[in-house]
Amino acid sequence: MAQNTRPHIFSREERPLWQVTAPSIWSRNGGHVVSDPVSAVLRTLFDQPPWLEAFHLYDERGARLFEQICELPEYYLTRTEESILQQRAERVIALAPVECIVELGAGFSKKTMHLLKEQVRQRCGGIFAPVDVSVTGLVASREAVCKEFPQLEFQGLKALFDQGIASVEKELPTLFVFLGSTLGNLSHSEFIRFFQHLSESMGPHDFLLLGVDRVKDEQVLERAYNDSRGLTAAFILNVFENINRLLGSDFQPDKMRYESHYEPKQQRIEMSSVSTCTQEIHFPSHRASLTLKDGDEILVEISRKFEPENLKKQLRFFALDPVEHFTDPREWFSLLLLRKVPEL
Repeated sequence: MAQNTRPHIFSREERPLWQVTAPSIWSRNGGHVVSDPVSAVLRTLFDQPPWLEAFHLYDERGARLFEQICELPEYYLTRTEESILQQRAERVIALAPVECIVELGAGFSKKTMHLLKEQVRQRCGGIFAPVDVSVTGLVASREAVCKEFPQLEFQGLKALFDQGIASVEKELPTLFVFLGSTLGNLSHSEFIRFFQHLSESMGPHDFLLLGVDRVKDEQVLERAYNDSRGLTAAFILNVFENINRLLGSDFQPDKMRYESHYEPKQQRIEMSSVSTCTQEIHFPSHRASLTLKDGDEILVEISRKFEPENLKKQLRFFALDPVEHFTDPREWFSLLLLRKVPEL
């Protein structure tokens, strides 16, 4: 396919908005994942209390740190989810007869390879379209997928979730894949907006495969997000290096420490940076400054945990019907396969 030819995964309305970033990788509106990234950061940092949107974590170093976290013995999520996929990918693909697989927040797409293997075996090909804000992850995904499955058409989308979802042609039977318990990073209001947008964007022959971490023993949860090697701390605090590059600000990560804990009433892990002294952060582009006192926190990321039966009931109200529920022997993690209910 010629590099200036937009693939038919894009809807007619969206097709003109996408441009080539790298071979088989596309960016919307010239590659900006947000129209005003500086203001997007400052709007949340100056909230009360301050917080950050999780996608700022995934610069090149952040993406690689997260890949290392996934290999840690404490971080059970990745290997548990992958074991389910390895055992049940055949069943998932059999139940979801689609031409295209769109993975949201794809990273390096390592776990998705089990689904792609079955897509090739059962259907002899198709399209794989990973969506991610990290070009590093998309390039790594492209190299691995094209080498392993030359029968597949690879089309990477450098975009936020909502941009990637809205771009897909509704008449193209698609399996949307949302793994890694990334759903848990969404606040309650973001959750509602995400599923409303996804449901409205899905076509009549579309499916969703959703990976969610389950409520469990608090010690197991807290160990997973506070590892002995300090990789999670490095990952969270690296966000300030990324913000400094983006805004020209002067955050000093060595004057911040990482803290995490499980909040049972909210059913979520909260990951924060805590100032170790009184300091003033400057944002020259906006002639603004932020004062942090000793002990002040910035909430950097959350990871919500779910009761899968309650979640399935909730998702029915977004026109998503459960097809099958897959889990592991300890029932620590769930994969939910759902079908878009056709409009009457």
